[in-house]
Amino acid sequence: MVRHQPLQYYEPQLCLSCLTGIYGCRWKRYQRSHDDTTPWERLWFLLLTLTFGLTLTWLYFWWEVHNDYDEFNWYLYNRTGYWSDWSVPILMTTAAAFTYVAGLQVLALCHIAVGQQMNLHWLHKMGLVAILVATVVAMSAVAQLWEDEWEVLLISLQGTAPFLHMGALVAITALSWIVAGQFARAERSSSQMAILGTFFTVVFALYLAPLTISSPCIMEKKDLGPKPALIGHRGAPMLAPEHTLMSFRKALEQKLYGLQADVTISLDGVPFLMHDATLRRTTNVEEEFPELAHRPASMLNWTLLQRLNAGQWFLKTDPFWTASSLSPSDHREAQNQSICSLMELLELAKGNATLLLNLRDPPREHPYRGSFLNVTLEAVLHSGFPQHQVLWLPNRQRPFVQKVAPGFQQTSGSKEAAASLRRGHIQRLNLRYTQVSRQELRDYASWNLSVNLYTVNAPWLFSLLWCAGVPSVTSDNSHTLSQVPSPLWIMPPDEYCLMWVTADLISFILIVGIFVLQKWRLGGIRSYNPEQIMLSAAVHRTSRDVSIMKEKLIFSEISDGMEVSDELSVCSDNSYDTYANSTTSPTGPQGSGSRATTLTDRSGR
Repeated sequence: MVRHQPLQYYEPQLCLSCLTGIYGCRWKRYQRSHDDTTPWERLWFLLLTLTFGLTLTWLYFWWEVHNDYDEFNWYLYNRTGYWSDWSVPILMTTAAAFTYVAGLQVLALCHIAVGQQMNLHWLHKMGLVAILVATVVAMSAVAQLWEDEWEVLLISLQGTAPFLHMGALVAITALSWIVAGQFARAERSSSQMAILGTFFTVVFALYLAPLTISSPCIMEKKDLGPKPALIGHRGAPMLAPEHTLMSFRKALEQKLYGLQADVTISLDGVPFLMHDATLRRTTNVEEEFPELAHRPASMLNWTLLQRLNAGQWFLKTDPFWTASSLSPSDHREAQNQSICSLMELLELAKGNATLLLNLRDPPREHPYRGSFLNVTLEAVLHSGFPQHQVLWLPNRQRPFVQKVAPGFQQTSGSKEAAASLRRGHIQRLNLRYTQVSRQELRDYASWNLSVNLYTVNAPWLFSLLWCAGVPSVTSDNSHTLSQVPSPLWIMPPDEYCLMWVTADLISFILIVGIFVLQKWRLGGIRSYNPEQIMLSAAVHRTSRDVSIMKEKLIFSEISDGMEVSDELSVCSDNSYDTYANSTTSPTGPQGSGSRATTLTDRSGR
């Protein structure tokens, strides 16, 4: 008769199966192991942690430089000759890669927390290497081609560092649960001291990090200066095509302090507004006059320039992702814009705003190459535009301009010593926002020099510059910044110090409590887990020895189950015991007889 052994019941562990299955494709119970992670897999864990840190840095950087996305796209346009918005696809790809790496990082930490052996699947390893290489290449490319943009990372930390510090405290406190578990499981005191020393070195360094944080927004509210004046960069280019009458009208509707414009001159001597060297990006020249598409804009007659459409490109390419928000009437108006002349801008802005004028020199073979500045200066003076409302940026022939138009506010586009600027009768500076520090702003202010920074589009950057005391900024996003009533955040130093110390104390108390709790929970767990003790001792043995040890453990469990089953069956069915004893005594080994006798004695028969 066939003896049926009792089946051992295992409670389903769905969360553990998903954990090991997603990370290493180990969905079955027998595929999991409590053995120590191999050195090779530990190396992969370190590589995963490195990739997580790099992708997090790259994601933070690319998110913060959204202030300069248009500048990035324009730079690529000059390199490739094709306009496309590369910034948003890069942001989405970076976010997807970071989410994937962060998920693997969480799964790896969960493996450590539950004591499971890590075994990253080869597909994840390939994806991890691909993301790491792509991130390093992207960061290297930015460092070489857009070197100044890394300054944005340091500037952004002035606005986000206090909040990033709080987030880091939460993360390190949560991570202490895993570290405390490893500390409690460690058998050697040297290992425990190494874990404890390394972890608390990082913790205390994080606690003291605010000593290095310097933000202009950590100040008394009474010391906050006036809101920076806004200058529309080429009008209002997020609401209308740049350098068109519609764009400048939209800017004037917002009651801005001034308008910025780039001036060049046509082949027949008419000053007009154009930023690019050619007409390809901002007009339909490729459709109307394909043979003139690559010719410099200033090498065409004004009558020909007036025939081009300067608004359809805005609706087609949507450079700021704002074209869909236009009303139907604005949409029709934008579609019918033409190139704007300097005289049209002067008539529109007269008495309404200040003008920041920058001149774009024509090619050397241009007939007005030598007299371009004189023609432009004459157009401004003859228009009747108030001289004190003109910010004159060109550095060429400045003494002549000062003599002819003494009322102009002479503006320098280069960073120089304050004393040198004052000797040149410079009243203003027009610099990129990454070129000047708070101390330099104070130095220029002490010499009565006003500083205008460009191009400021993000509210967080505008708030930071507001707290730093910047007098004015040039912006593409003036319609949004004009609605900002106050800096996004401002905090007195005493209040920030109290918040910092309180957060550190709460984090420290929680970490100590977690270490005590984990030591109490896991301190003696290895003494009561024979399977873990038996198999962990075989880490450095051959696979054959480990297999034999597992088989012995399994057979011992089966043998124990047989004894319990026999006892239960004897008490319930005496005839079955009699049959079993009669069949096993003649043919079984010597031990079988004693086993049958023992069972008979236990049944009382």
